[in-house]
Amino acid sequence: MRVLTAMFCFLLAVSISAVAAAEKPKSFTLWQLPEQTHSQMMSYVIRTPGGKVIAIDGGTVGDADYMRKFLLELGGHVDAWFFTHPHSDHVSAPIAIMKDPQGVTVDRIYASSLDPGEVDKYEPSREQTQVEINDLMKRTNRSIIELVAGARLIFDGVRFDILAVKNPEIHRNYINNSSVVMRVSDAVKSVIFLGDSGPEAGNKLLAGPYADKLKSDYCQMAHHGQSGVRDNVYRAVNPKYCLWTTPKWLWENDQGKGYNTGPWTTIETRQWADELQVKRNYVTWKDGLVKID
Repeated sequence: MRVLTAMFCFLLAVSISAVAAAEKPKSFTLWQLPEQTHSQMMSYVIRTPGGKVIAIDGGTVGDADYMRKFLLELGGHVDAWFFTHPHSDHVSAPIAIMKDPQGVTVDRIYASSLDPGEVDKYEPSREQTQVEINDLMKRTNRSIIELVAGARLIFDGVRFDILAVKNPEIHRNYINNSSVVMRVSDAVKSVIFLGDSGPEAGNKLLAGPYADKLKSDYCQMAHHGQSGVRDNVYRAVNPKYCLWTTPKWLWENDQGKGYNTGPWTTIETRQWADELQVKRNYVTWKDGLVKID
């Protein structure tokens, strides 16, 4: 009887292990978080098949509470946090969360840091965000892990290929054109994050050594879908799906006088996506929280 009982327990354990293995995700999960204020923003969270959590940007101060709660629901631990560039609509939320974590813990922070003095020279109204990042590092006894183009980071088999970092020689649209560009991929799907890259950074990317790595299944539309990289970059990416961190007013180019009466180029970018015959546009203002498995 004892032998039979032991055998039964062994078979049960094997069966449970097999079920658990079968239920393990085959690919990473990506969430696109929606804006919580009127402002444009950008916030993504990735969970690897092994359960590691990676955040990309996070949005404005007004988005911090939503993102903090979201991270806590995933367990509260962030294995890596990537900052694409130091603009408040991208990194003020993570700055606020790390100042007041309320249970959220963060292992590593990756970025391509800018010199505040250079920011003050070429984009003086935006220097404060880089200063806040530097102050946060001192206050919390942390240090930024500086990204370099060509680097590859791997989390549970999920590859993070860094295709571009800061471009200090591009003075026009200085901070946006220094956005980190990275491609996240595994055997199932791929996503490229363009940050707020402008036309100049896009042209440099196409002329650089990693242009052949641009093609991806999903594409985060640069600069919230307007005045970012040009259609030549999107043609190189050739995505099946587009990810838009775009509020309604920006999606419709409406500054208050009606559809497509504003100064933004979103309608043109939407036309480029149509020409690429993408299967679906995931847009924050109308789709809310998007989960892609």
